[in-house]
Amino acid sequence: MTPCALWPRKAAGLPPGQRRLAVFPRFGDNPLRPAPVVPDHPEVQVVLDDELIAVLGADAIHEHRSEQRADFHCVTTWSVTGLRWGGAPLAALWQRHVADDPRSSDVRFLKVCGLDGYAAVLTLEDALVAEVMIADRLDGQPLDARHGAPFRLVSPGQYGYKSVKHLSRIELHADRPHSGLGAKEHLRARVALEERHSVRSGRVLRLTYGLVVPLTAVLAERALRRPACSSDAGHLDR
Repeated sequence: MTPCALWPRKAAGLPPGQRRLAVFPRFGDNPLRPAPVVPDHPEVQVVLDDELIAVLGADAIHEHRSEQRADFHCVTTWSVTGLRWGGAPLAALWQRHVADDPRSSDVRFLKVCGLDGYAAVLTLEDALVAEVMIADRLDGQPLDARHGAPFRLVSPGQYGYKSVKHLSRIELHADRPHSGLGAKEHLRARVALEERHSVRSGRVLRLTYGLVVPLTAVLAERALRRPACSSDAGHLDR
């Protein structure tokens, strides 16, 4: 993967302020962090009021398995088009494993957490749209460390920092929780509306964000060769 390939290029049909990349790099606001340790039997725990109410593993994904093609839009202005994700729609998993719990009626927000300590907050409304899925495959192959093994949330209508890699835990909340991202995280992060940041204009941020793409991607790829890390918070993918 050459630095030249990591310069986003203008292309037709992309959302406002986005440019196309021909490759899908590893990315994050801390590109020096190696990938986390993956457990032998990975699962996604669903937690409400610190109580485990569901465990989503390979069997749950298989029960609702589907595929979809979707573009991936990074908040730093690059996009990769036509990715083929495999996994299970989050809405189907919610209906099967969570919705029958009477306490879930008060849930309005999800805090989605990765093995690397990164977390993002989604509204329940955004999380349950049809194209949001828990993915375990990309372009016909199991997810690798670069793109979020063993499970990854995929939310195509939102900037990539909502598509949490190395997914391990989903916390359910009635009130909006803190994710650790501060003002960098727009609650909705809708790509079509250019909701890049909770305070600053998305149009203003285009140039600043775009300049960091090649170096960040190169450093993040190199970090894959370092030993796997334990949980470490504060990583903005994306």
